[in-house]
Amino acid sequence: MTSASTFRYHPTVVFDGPYWVHDFSKPSPENWEAPHIYSVGRYDEHRPGMYTTELFGGVRNHHVGLDLGGPVHTPIHAFGAGEIAAIAINDEDGSYGPTLVTKHTLCLPEKVGGPLEAEARTFWVLYGHLSWDSIAHWKEGDKFDQGEVLAAMGAESENGGWPPHVHVQMAWEAPLDGDLPGVVRQEDRLEALERFPDPRLICGPLY
Repeated sequence: MTSASTFRYHPTVVFDGPYWVHDFSKPSPENWEAPHIYSVGRYDEHRPGMYTTELFGGVRNHHVGLDLGGPVHTPIHAFGAGEIAAIAINDEDGSYGPTLVTKHTLCLPEKVGGPLEAEARTFWVLYGHLSWDSIAHWKEGDKFDQGEVLAAMGAESENGGWPPHVHVQMAWEAPLDGDLPGVVRQEDRLEALERFPDPRLICGPLY
């Protein structure tokens, strides 16, 4: 997923071709389509006009995860070893649909694209907009290895109503009931960035 040959972790999504980096901070032209089948939606991005369902209350429009887009059923790999922390279905219109949460205690880069820190940290990762069939076999506490397939991207009919992609969100504290606010109010941005670090720490310097 990243061209950085020294990056330690396995790609979350294996991009076997070029990918497009979206800019959702401004409206896309009518009928516009990304030029590649793979895409990246940015972390810490203000996205006015995108989140229109009741779930977001008309006020939550700042994205604090990382979106990796691809065809339906594209595999989602474990960036590193860990365990299953939760399996959920967040079924509100516009939410994550089938969701997987993993727990890890690993050394992270000190910054995006930087060297690893000396000490391991415990953190959680939420993967949203999945296919239920791809995660139904997991149970809490199951262990997995780096590179193992965790899930697959779900179709719009089951993933909350979005084009196929996986929402990847890191958290320093365990998510409650298999859910995290992936989009927050502008006034809550700084607090959210402290709670939810940049997923490129584990997914690589994609942009």
